[in-house]
Amino acid sequence: MLARLREWGVEYVFGYPGDLLSGRQIGHPLHPAAVLVPAGTLLGATALDLTRDPGLRPAARRLLGIGLLSAAPAAIAGWSDWLDTEGAERRVGLVHAASNAVGIASYATSWWQRRRGGSGLAAGLTGAAALGLGGWLGGHLAYALGVGVDTTAFQHGPTEWTDVLAASEVTTALRQVDVGAVSLLLTRVDGRLVAIDNRCTHRGAPLADGERDGDCVVCPWHASRFDLRSGEAVQGPASRPQSVYEVREVDGRVEVRRAEVRALRANPVGPRPARAFAGRH
Repeated sequence: MLARLREWGVEYVFGYPGDLLSGRQIGHPLHPAAVLVPAGTLLGATALDLTRDPGLRPAARRLLGIGLLSAAPAAIAGWSDWLDTEGAERRVGLVHAASNAVGIASYATSWWQRRRGGSGLAAGLTGAAALGLGGWLGGHLAYALGVGVDTTAFQHGPTEWTDVLAASEVTTALRQVDVGAVSLLLTRVDGRLVAIDNRCTHRGAPLADGERDGDCVVCPWHASRFDLRSGEAVQGPASRPQSVYEVREVDGRVEVRRAEVRALRANPVGPRPARAFAGRH
């Protein structure tokens, strides 16, 4: 959808639609942060209700109003993320959205009942249960299915200089090179060799299949743009930068490496140390 909007020349004050809604400016998806206000205020209202203190009812009603008003921006950000999903992720996302919609509708009913002099407690408890289910499904989408997670977070690149191909084979075109289990994108910017991760941090698309636009590469799936020199995401929906590799030319050959600083990258899956099996039969 975003690629089509780009073709039509659709822009907003903050850039293309995916920029603001995906959270590119803050460096990670916007939706998980945006839900904090509605979830916190709505569940807070239910907590005040459970105290059974009549003096807290005005505060609970105000919290309901704030939560209901802030739910729309959070839902729009989630909708933007959902548009870029497929298969199981899309199906779970629909149930996640439906659960939250039931929760918001229940809280809206509770607010309306309070306006008419009722307690609104039952509707509020129903809303809390629905939001709880929606929150659990949101966690499942992120932590079990990986939606919104940097798809290159666990990739383990070579830490020593590694020969990949002849320097003459690298031009201004986008060139994919596989180094072990990692796929890199090589090209030249102003004559200088550059190398970034070929797997898009947003949804894992092969950037080498995309288009080059000046000093940027445009993702073939969702039209995210990355600076080829720094790896920075200059246009969403991607919010995380591409990994950048050191690259040099030696005797007409291209060599790459990357200093791994993250523990999960520096400890790839492999055989367990012998001590892990000590005492087991």
